[in-house]
Amino acid sequence: MNTALLLSYVLTVSLLIATPGPVVALVVNTASRSGPKRAMATALGSNWGSLVLIGVAAWLIIASAALDTRLLSLLSLLGCVVIGYLAVGSLREAMVCETATQPISPATQGGLLQGFVVGICNPKDIIFFVSFFPQFLQVSHSLKTSLAVLSLLWVLIDLLILGAWIMIAGRLSKAGNSRLISLCSGVALLLIALLGLAYNLRALWA
Repeated sequence: MNTALLLSYVLTVSLLIATPGPVVALVVNTASRSGPKRAMATALGSNWGSLVLIGVAAWLIIASAALDTRLLSLLSLLGCVVIGYLAVGSLREAMVCETATQPISPATQGGLLQGFVVGICNPKDIIFFVSFFPQFLQVSHSLKTSLAVLSLLWVLIDLLILGAWIMIAGRLSKAGNSRLISLCSGVALLLIALLGLAYNLRALWA
């Protein structure tokens, strides 16, 4: 086992997941609005989305297939559209919550399906798994062992870090900051979507 490469992978994944992005924004918003249980379901959904991306990356490697960069840009573009849609919904709910007499239904916040959709459409995860993940497959002499170890580490790191975000959001929401958290999450998602759209449209146009 290549310990140095494995530690490099752990550090890279930890920084990638901990950095605020669409998954973190959705999980934090869900935790503040609908509680930790639904937020954890959202985190599990995004985790499953990531495992699908790992599977795609593994297939590309095993089949020795090359992914067209334009296709990668199109996938990221689709992800940005989905994230933008969720951002608008989050901002609308935050605005409605300010004047509504009844709370927003928890069923509209996060959950396994939304988490899975955001996880599989997350532009930075798509780029990571297609472009950088293959570089860490030399952690062992067996491709299957490498895939198993790297996948397991991703699941553990992902759930630990998102769990920490859920705890932070829970504490802040108890202090009466639910609407502020929802607004910030919505704005963050919208900015990520707009920047991603601009970047990928430029890449496709070039």
